[in-house]
Amino acid sequence: MAGESRVYLVGAGPGDPDLITVKALRVLRAADAVVYDRLVSDEILSEIPAHAVRVYVGKEGGTHSLPQSEISQLLVTLARQGKTVVRLKGGDPYIFGRGGEEALVLAEASVPFEVVPGITAASGVLAGLGVPLTHRGLANGVRFVTGQCGKNVPLDLNWASLADPDTTLVVYMGLAKLPEISANLIAAGMPADQPAMAVSKGTLEDETVVLGTIESLPARVREVHLAPPVLILIGRVVSLRETLGRDPAPRT
Repeated sequence: MAGESRVYLVGAGPGDPDLITVKALRVLRAADAVVYDRLVSDEILSEIPAHAVRVYVGKEGGTHSLPQSEISQLLVTLARQGKTVVRLKGGDPYIFGRGGEEALVLAEASVPFEVVPGITAASGVLAGLGVPLTHRGLANGVRFVTGQCGKNVPLDLNWASLADPDTTLVVYMGLAKLPEISANLIAAGMPADQPAMAVSKGTLEDETVVLGTIESLPARVREVHLAPPVLILIGRVVSLRETLGRDPAPRT
């Protein structure tokens, strides 16, 4: 890849550095510039070559270190300088990672780019906890939604569709909106005793798991003061956690 002017939109996985792909590591080790997010681990960042330019563009508490439009334009600028650019994101670039927006800007600027998929939090975190996303007799499908929107803006989701008890529902970035999510799903017909769980810092050493039902989960999460990032899972597959998990005893 030496001398190649190209942007790689790379997924770093859900947090555990062992869950980054071989291709992602290969691309990262050949980078001339790396534009990276907050959720990328120090272990993965240590793979960046010493000569490479590093630009942190993470977001925390709703505050962007750099607006999205400027991040996208930065990728174009670095590539036009003849650099091999890695845009390094937690999870997968195309699942709530805004990778599609960046890809569109690159395409419109005629900058060559490639997407290197990553293990998204839903599969990486939950597989590690012994919770399959689908399971015969428990869930015949899975839905991914984001719980993030404006601070004082209600979530605009199709609650009637999401309340299907035969489908596993995974909510990314939904910690702040969990009470609203719970109330709306129950109002739309989801059983109040539908199993649910919240996972803070999934796949990392300080991972925390809170178990409950869709009705009880908001209060339980509030009691333990979960720290973001938090992944929320709602569905009957949560019942398999005790049998299939690496730590059968619930942590909370």
